[in-house]
Amino acid sequence: MTQDIPTDKWRPSAAISVLRQRAEILQRLRSYFAERQVLEVETPALSHAASSEVHLQTMQVHANGMLSGYLHTSPELAMKRLLAAGSGDIYQMCKVFRAGEQGKRHNPEFTLLEWYRVGYDMQAMMHDVAGLCVHVLPALFNTPPLTLSYREAFLDYAQIDPFIATTAQLAEAYVEHTQEHVTDLERDAWLDLIQSVIVQPCLPRDRLVFITGFPAAQASLAKLDASDPQLACRFEVFAGGLELANGFEELTDAREQQQRITAEQARRAAMGLARLPVDQHFLAALQAGLPACSGVAVGVDRLVMLGTGQTEISGVLSFEFDRA
Repeated sequence: MTQDIPTDKWRPSAAISVLRQRAEILQRLRSYFAERQVLEVETPALSHAASSEVHLQTMQVHANGMLSGYLHTSPELAMKRLLAAGSGDIYQMCKVFRAGEQGKRHNPEFTLLEWYRVGYDMQAMMHDVAGLCVHVLPALFNTPPLTLSYREAFLDYAQIDPFIATTAQLAEAYVEHTQEHVTDLERDAWLDLIQSVIVQPCLPRDRLVFITGFPAAQASLAKLDASDPQLACRFEVFAGGLELANGFEELTDAREQQQRITAEQARRAAMGLARLPVDQHFLAALQAGLPACSGVAVGVDRLVMLGTGQTEISGVLSFEFDRA
């Protein structure tokens, strides 16, 4: 006997015609890398370690009442282990999992495309991202991309300098633009909120937009800019009002990466968040030697949304989480 559920909940979230379009887009994505001899790889979705980043909520897996592991929020660390082992250029298209992310543009389980190019700096990686988008959706991305620095984007659309504004000034700017009062946040959280609520909706929708030069505090796994250490070698990509991608010129210094992870764990503790096991295999791979490279992660479902004209992520998924 089935449980009582609405009679139409068994049906897919997306129309079959959209799922056919999705399959074509995935095929084009793979053809882009095949033509450039980038190796497709697979890495575990279930890991003994978890991301310590405070803005990501990792899903735990339990069996027989005991913790078995963590579902990955990204294949990044495992892919870097392959790079350190000599894989050369690689890509992966896989399901990733993030708790607490569900809405018109989010699903707890979603498809991520991640790839790494050995010897590429950030500018070369941005060019690669633009090339992939044109290859996959040529009619949509037929206008040259726009590149803005993080500071320029904030000054243009939020009228505030994100590098010199105090936390109080950031809060004031948010209220001035939105007329909404938010509970006190730490500085980086205010920057994230202003970017997503105020800056992002104002970005041009008819082309790819690259935002570069993020604050060093938001570097995570990225190198710092040698010419200006207050900046990270990180970029984000937007199109049609959607955030599509996040990319780095990758940090290869094992000691610095360990220091960042330690600081992130301390930040988690200060915020009352659980301490999570660190991926020691990843740190060992960095110690062995990660080649100079850049990497990027693209939200495949959002790319399909743009390609099919859907306004909600459920419209491009076989079964959104409520129907899973």
